[in-house]
Amino acid sequence: MKSLNVQSYRFSIAWSRIFPDGAKTPNQKGIDFYNRLVDELLAKGIKPFATLFHWDLPQALEDKNKGWLSLDTSKAFADYAGFMAEKLSDRVNHFFTLNEMWTFVELGYGIGIHAPGLTLAPAALNQLRHNVVLAHGLSVQAIRAKGKTGTKVGVAENVKVAIPFYESPENIKAAEAATRELNAGYMTVIMEGKYTDAFLKKAGANAPKFTPEELKIISTPTDFCGINIYNPECYVQAASNDMGYEIFPFAKSHPSSTSPWEKLGPETLYWGARHVNKLWNAKEIYITENGYSSTDELAPDNRIYDTDRIMFMRSYLSQLQRATREGVPVKGYFYWSLIDNFEWAVGYGTRFGLVHMDYKTLKRTPKLSAEYFKAMAKENAVL
Repeated sequence: MKSLNVQSYRFSIAWSRIFPDGAKTPNQKGIDFYNRLVDELLAKGIKPFATLFHWDLPQALEDKNKGWLSLDTSKAFADYAGFMAEKLSDRVNHFFTLNEMWTFVELGYGIGIHAPGLTLAPAALNQLRHNVVLAHGLSVQAIRAKGKTGTKVGVAENVKVAIPFYESPENIKAAEAATRELNAGYMTVIMEGKYTDAFLKKAGANAPKFTPEELKIISTPTDFCGINIYNPECYVQAASNDMGYEIFPFAKSHPSSTSPWEKLGPETLYWGARHVNKLWNAKEIYITENGYSSTDELAPDNRIYDTDRIMFMRSYLSQLQRATREGVPVKGYFYWSLIDNFEWAVGYGTRFGLVHMDYKTLKRTPKLSAEYFKAMAKENAVL
């Protein structure tokens, strides 16, 4: 990382590594591992950013509480978050609570392609979703209570970004309204302390049960917003319907990476940051994930010429630069990912890394994109 001119490193702490039993007995070996990691980062002049949940729920809580279906899991997460803040905040100043709530809830409990592979009924899914955002709010309060003075906390959510079909005042307003509604169950309720009327109307009798006090906890003010952005959710234009916008479907030929879900739209980085700032007055924004999967084939000279990934970074970061020029308070950018890794339901078959990993020999080979990233990081500019 030091050789790539990396200034900050976002890493995830495995909850199950710290509390294998879910809550009671801490595992000192796990704590020692993260202490060593943080110390080594600081020794190299790299600022650590810790994420407290990246989808690895302790099995004990799944067995005992049925995972996130129980409020006890939300409370256990807050206890764990406060514990880690107490252990690390003398050296770690930034904590992200949960990573991509939408993904692990909707894909893990809604359609069942991620762990734990469930397909819950609408009422149960809505209640589970509420328990997750409540866990965020409770953990923010716990980190504030246990962390050192100056500790900052926020969330890292894959915000669903609506892009105006073309830039007119009416279409921009429509894109803002669509983005707010598309994120109603996650970022919107966290930032506003309420579910939108349209969200509750659509849920009907299956709407989550909650109290005013829970909504207050969920919307506990954060210090920053982390947003994971890869692709546009949709393109919209203003319409005279109840929502105020019309969503366009993607063309079958719309370009994507080797991951079919990753429809390309560089302007997503501009509009994502802009919407979060405009809708919710975010004072600090971090792009916590942004990346591109490629074929990454070894050439005869044993190099990987991933020119498509370089094109991706240049195009997306040019749009992010547009946002910062307009005063959107983007404070940092984290590429996903440093090294090819296990990509959940698709395993090791999809590669996002700047560094190629030979999974048989564990040999690491920097790709051409790593050289490009190194030059950009040195100049702090799109090259």
